[in-house]
Amino acid sequence: MNGRKADTAGPLLLGVRHHGPGSARAVRAVLEEARPAAVLIEGPPEADALVPLAAEKDMRPPVALLAHAVDEPGRSAFWPLAEFSPEWVALRWALEHEVPARFIDLPAAHTLAWEDDEDPGPGAGDDVRVDPLGMLAEAAGYDDAERWWEDVVEHRGVGEGDAVAPFTALEEAMTALREEYGSGGHRRDLVREAHMRLQVRAARREFEDGVAVVCGAWHVPALRHKATVAADRALLKGLPKVKTDMTWVPWTHRRLSRTSGYGAGIDSPGWYGHLFGAPDRPVERWLTKVAGLLRAEDRTVSSAHVIEAVRLAETLAALRGRPLPGLSETTDAVRAVMCEGSDVPLALVHDRLVVGDVLGEVPATAPAVPLQRDLARIQRRLRLKPEAGERELELDLRKETDAERGRLLHRLRLLGIGWGEPAAARGGTGTFRETWRLRWEPELSVRVAEAGVWGTTVLAAATARAEADAVGARGLAEVTGLAERCLLASLPEALPTVMRVLTDRAALDTDVGHLAQALPALVRSLRYGDVRGTDTAALAEVAAGLAERVFVGLPPACAALDADAADEMRRHVDAVHGAVGLLGDAPAPGHGKLRARWQSVLRTLSARDTVPGVIRGRSVRLLLDDGELPQDEAARLMGLVLSPGTPPADAAAWIEGFVGGSGGGLLLVHDERLLGLVDAWLTGVPAEAFTDVLPLLRRTFSAYEPGVRRTLGELVRRGPGARGGTAAAVSGVPGFAPDPDTARADAVLPVLRLLLGLDGEDEEDGEDEEARDGLAGVTG
Repeated sequence: MNGRKADTAGPLLLGVRHHGPGSARAVRAVLEEARPAAVLIEGPPEADALVPLAAEKDMRPPVALLAHAVDEPGRSAFWPLAEFSPEWVALRWALEHEVPARFIDLPAAHTLAWEDDEDPGPGAGDDVRVDPLGMLAEAAGYDDAERWWEDVVEHRGVGEGDAVAPFTALEEAMTALREEYGSGGHRRDLVREAHMRLQVRAARREFEDGVAVVCGAWHVPALRHKATVAADRALLKGLPKVKTDMTWVPWTHRRLSRTSGYGAGIDSPGWYGHLFGAPDRPVERWLTKVAGLLRAEDRTVSSAHVIEAVRLAETLAALRGRPLPGLSETTDAVRAVMCEGSDVPLALVHDRLVVGDVLGEVPATAPAVPLQRDLARIQRRLRLKPEAGERELELDLRKETDAERGRLLHRLRLLGIGWGEPAAARGGTGTFRETWRLRWEPELSVRVAEAGVWGTTVLAAATARAEADAVGARGLAEVTGLAERCLLASLPEALPTVMRVLTDRAALDTDVGHLAQALPALVRSLRYGDVRGTDTAALAEVAAGLAERVFVGLPPACAALDADAADEMRRHVDAVHGAVGLLGDAPAPGHGKLRARWQSVLRTLSARDTVPGVIRGRSVRLLLDDGELPQDEAARLMGLVLSPGTPPADAAAWIEGFVGGSGGGLLLVHDERLLGLVDAWLTGVPAEAFTDVLPLLRRTFSAYEPGVRRTLGELVRRGPGARGGTAAAVSGVPGFAPDPDTARADAVLPVLRLLLGLDGEDEEDGEDEEARDGLAGVTG
């Protein structure tokens, strides 16, 4: 090799800060000067076989070495590497110069087998845990270790005339710390360092031209320590071990802040990446990036702003005694000059630039479990590229590609791989639309490896996982939710098992609350058959049977409930009502139509004195909304409940059930008889009972829209019409007419026909007349 060779009297120990751009530049300078015969790097030795992949053109950092236990994939560890990581620079230098590169840390087989609560090994001791950089920063008079590191390493040269000088100074500092604090409370370090010493000895015997070792600066004094081979082997004797697999996986800048593998993280990977990549004038280039980002967000930032920000950053650095402006100085300058003192745009700068959403790439030839390969194939076919940044994906399930994308995301969620999370659709509602928020996190690679135990393809794995989850489900609602997810994910082979378990659980479960909780998810599942082409006949039969059991058991289950249980049961009643509405007029086994059966149950609930008031009031309201109860009858029932013989608390609960929730306020606005009854009752509540009913009433009326509350206040202030049932129009309140206003209704009909897609079609005169009357009732 050309150039000066490494010193053969001892290994060339290059103590670095993991993910430190200054260390990375210094390592490259030393390697170029020393030209060692081999490069040893802190990291798991199982990765030696993966070293050649780092030279592939498709390999783009940040990436990470992922090790996981073969029999328990969830037990895993990452060793992240960024472009500015000293280990990555050393690895790339060795590949470019055809020099052997090897990892020398404790094997991942031992690391993964070593539980956190196990004995850390011989000699670990009970030292106080210390932060080496924090201790050195404190000794230098700094209160921030990051700022100290920038001043002494990032903003300095790599050594005036001597590239090894920075490493020599850092080794001396770490040696003093190790003499004072021993292992510093870092568990397992003594065992790791014993293994590294053995590997260094082996490499020196093999390569006579010299060996360079790149490792954390904390370990350098221990590697320089003259321990015997026997002592080192004694520390490694009897370590636990598991079978492991290792591969490269993409990593992100955001995840570089995590403490994993190397046990080090950084808070500003985007800033460090800029420092490493900038050829010159890093402050000017950084502030230019910031200006470009703010301009893209429609903020007014000119070249003059950049010039002034550079001047301010340099001035702040001089005042603070720093060799160059660091992240804190540039941040302060951006806040003052470009953001006008606001932290809102500054948060955007921190998120997009200081941290960043950079996602690395690994070549397709990297080892992977079969499930990972199948997922990658599907992602390429569906053009769903994993991205570090969050993005929204809207799907139209009537299109085959979008339908396949939706099925893939649902299958991955079922497998515990949360690449996508469902979101509320902005363009409308319906079973043919889905909206997802996608964000690929590096940890999902572990979830994929874990899910590999269920199958070699996404479809097979999701099917097997669904069947296993159904058998192991604890409650009926869990099984019905699983049936819904199977339909969303289009898993026809899993449905028979899920349906069998569902039928068995429904037959054995006697808790009406569980049945009522399970029914809505089951009924929602029936809606997916139309778009996804799934046969839901068996599901419909189970849903009808489950609904019938709810109808039979609900009245007795609603008797003698306390306030909390009554409120929970009221929510079950609402859920069952919505489910029956979706089922429509499906036949109930041996009892006619489901809708008619449910209305009979509601009538029973509304008339029983043993049923809590909140449930009786809700039952009356649901019958009124469905047109099964005349308005006069509803007013009569409310009048009976609000009579002086009813305890105020029970009456308040009835009101909460009747007018609480969606549409309750409008009901009072448009029916002054009901409003008058409530007003008369409330003004007659005794003073000693008023404080008891006030929380219930406040909870009921505070849920109304502001406009509804304002209208109710106006009506009460003016005084409702003749209390007890006189038509609202008699009171002369504006907006209420004695007869329907057909002219106003006719003005709305063209827009309504356009919204319903009826424009241009011939309609029967009777239908127009019916629509006009309905609109007149609303607008009159």
